[in-house]
Amino acid sequence: MGKGRKFAKKPMTRPKKTGAARRRRDAVQRRRLAARGVPADKLRKLTGEDVRNLLKRPAGPAAG
Repeated sequence: MGKGRKFAKKPMTRPKKTGAARRRRDAVQRRRLAARGVPADKLRKLTGEDVRNLLKRPAGPAAG
């Protein structure tokens, strides 16, 4: 690679996140919620943002 600003910009020096990695993270996070006792039908309806928020701030007996 060359030198200069063109090659120092983010996407060229640090790879972008891939869709496969995101889907893998989503699946892992959903499995964590399932292990906490969240029903499967509720998990299917949750958005990715909802899943992350539930993991950040768990409610109920799983919080302990």
